[in-house]
Amino acid sequence: MKLAFHSDTVKHSLSAHAAIGLLAGALLYLVCLSGTVLVLYEEWQRIEQPAAPEMDSIAPAAVQRAVEKVLASEAGETPTTHLYVHMPVAELPRATVTTDHQAVHVDADGDPVMPEENLWSEFLYALHYRLNLPTLVGITLVGALGALMVALALSGVLAHPRIFRDAFRLRARQTGGVALADWHNRLSVWSLPFSLAIAVTGAVIGLASISAYAMAQGRYGGDVERVYAPLFGEEPAEDPAPAPIPDVAAALDHMQANHPGISVTYAILHDPGTEGQHVQIVGAHPGRLIFGEYYAFDAQGNFRGTAGLADGALGQQAAASTYNLHFGNYGGLPVKLAYMIFGLALTAICATGTYIWLGKRRRRGHEEPRLLGAWHGVVWGAPAALVLTLLARALLGNEAPFTAIFWLAQLAAIAAGVLAAAPARGRTTATPSTSS
Repeated sequence: MKLAFHSDTVKHSLSAHAAIGLLAGALLYLVCLSGTVLVLYEEWQRIEQPAAPEMDSIAPAAVQRAVEKVLASEAGETPTTHLYVHMPVAELPRATVTTDHQAVHVDADGDPVMPEENLWSEFLYALHYRLNLPTLVGITLVGALGALMVALALSGVLAHPRIFRDAFRLRARQTGGVALADWHNRLSVWSLPFSLAIAVTGAVIGLASISAYAMAQGRYGGDVERVYAPLFGEEPAEDPAPAPIPDVAAALDHMQANHPGISVTYAILHDPGTEGQHVQIVGAHPGRLIFGEYYAFDAQGNFRGTAGLADGALGQQAAASTYNLHFGNYGGLPVKLAYMIFGLALTAICATGTYIWLGKRRRRGHEEPRLLGAWHGVVWGAPAALVLTLLARALLGNEAPFTAIFWLAQLAAIAAGVLAAAPARGRTTATPSTSS
């Protein structure tokens, strides 16, 4: 039996199919654009709050003082389950204490000075990491986009056998689609190793969360920490009975005495003020891609071992290297600048790829001026929306509704593009060829 559909139904279905493809391309473009800007995450934090105290280092005794003062300020609150001390590092030379209730900058003596105010940077991080969606949904979607990027990169190479031979053939002086396709193909070749590295690590980071959640539900009664334990170490048993604040200074003294070549980036207190408390020190290893090694200490500051991220199983070391490889958090400013250049290239590839796709649809008889207008709104609206959020940060301060401003501005740009294309509906527009 042969199914027959009205021509209008087929036309509308094709339009819907194209719109779905455009949506996927738009999300991929937003992830690439925001990731390029996010490379300067630490620098954005310093720009946002230039008055925060900065220092090259902070003494262990000062860290202990900061921990005790911050915890004392939360008397009467629900006990914090995790306390993080961000230690001064070259990229962000600030000491910041973060609990379940607050985040404060401290000075070199360990005295709290001011609350941390970097909500624009956090908005940018959330935009790239999860598209400002709820964590599990957003990070899974972004991980799926990473997998899609891998498929696009590999299929693009397979679809163009001469792409490497023509790596430096650029017909940029020609008008229209030929030049656009050449730019798309050349940028794709020049940035291919970077694109694959970013796409694979992004897919791993994003899809690991939903995989861990599913495994936890199926095998560990919903306990996600047990899934990650073989990689990052197990958590000791909890004991909520009251206890003195742990000796963080002793743990930091141990690191200075026994691991002088390790740069301490974080001191983490688990369940502080309870009998089950313990301390983790995160230490970055020079010349390694791993984000750091976990050094475990008890409440008295006695060393209990490492998680094995630096010298354990290859899977552990690979997992610990994923974040730095994806975000460019190694090698200092030169690496960050390289990531920004290649990130801009990847963003341009996403933008031009959709233009080429829409051009091919037109040549096949599927005229979509509204979709083209919507894509103009995505490509030019997203950078404008980011600039608008920065202006809001400067004019309205740390509490400006950055997420709402960005997405409303983005939607307004798309709507403007669609409305501007409306008069062209039903008539042929002069779109140049986009053959590659």
